[in-house]
Amino acid sequence: MSQFDIKTEKVAVLMGGVSAEREVSLMSGNGVLQALQSLGVNASAFDPSERNVFDLKKEGFTRCFIALHGRFGEDGTVQGALELLGIPYTGPGVMASSIAIDKLMTKHIWRADGLPTPAWKNVDSAQATRAAFAELGCPMIVKPAREGSTLGLSKVTSLAQCDDAFTLAAGMRDEVLCEQFIAGDEVTIAVLGSGAQAQALPVIRIVAPEGNYDYQNKYFTHSTQYLVPCGLPEGEEAHIQQLVLQAFKSLGCRGWARADVMIDAATRQPYLLEINTSPGMTSHSLVPMAAKAAGISYPELCLQVLTLASRDYAL
Repeated sequence: MSQFDIKTEKVAVLMGGVSAEREVSLMSGNGVLQALQSLGVNASAFDPSERNVFDLKKEGFTRCFIALHGRFGEDGTVQGALELLGIPYTGPGVMASSIAIDKLMTKHIWRADGLPTPAWKNVDSAQATRAAFAELGCPMIVKPAREGSTLGLSKVTSLAQCDDAFTLAAGMRDEVLCEQFIAGDEVTIAVLGSGAQAQALPVIRIVAPEGNYDYQNKYFTHSTQYLVPCGLPEGEEAHIQQLVLQAFKSLGCRGWARADVMIDAATRQPYLLEINTSPGMTSHSLVPMAAKAAGISYPELCLQVLTLASRDYAL
């Protein structure tokens, strides 16, 4: 982590990009940009889909806030470019970012470290999806392995739905993951900080219409309820926060991230679903909500994340 001087640094807020989450990224990036400017930070918008990333060095940017989501922003690629340019950036480094966006690799590492995650199968055809349904049970989740914001995701409740679910997920030009469905409370937990200073923010419990927390209900409606305080027993909330800290460190994350967790209604066992290394910062986003519950305003959150900007290697 490099020392941040608000008076001398020139900050680029990377937003937009070319992923399927471009629209959300622009909303996140503009929110961050306005917040940093309101604090006196010399910050400018930078869209890598419209400008050459190497212009960052030419134009004298000294630090980057990554508000890109999905591929070519959250997957280690732009992090690698910034490493070559020697510019500190927010969020985890190259390896952690590339692993975290891949739900299959993430699950392998968490399972190896003894962390709970739902059972899964990697499939390459509709036939394999039907076989996974027979093994994993009903309902089953089918989703792309490297997309976020529930894009391409289906909840399968019958064998007849498997073909369409595979086609939808595979249409994202990605590997397809079939996952055991965990019925129960859906929660999300943000982590802020690095190493021993990393802290889990308050747990948020998500109550979506008919349990359907899809792309529309995430970003464009006001029907979803976000409960913070989450209403879970105190010991259970603390246990989940500790689990997410372990998951964060297991992948080598730093700076910030947000993990999604399902709690089995029958056993109260929490299961890690995935971790987002460039979380949303829109008006509907959950990290700002958790930060507010911890007494951190949106502009203060943006500044804290920016201050934590770092690189894997010092040139």
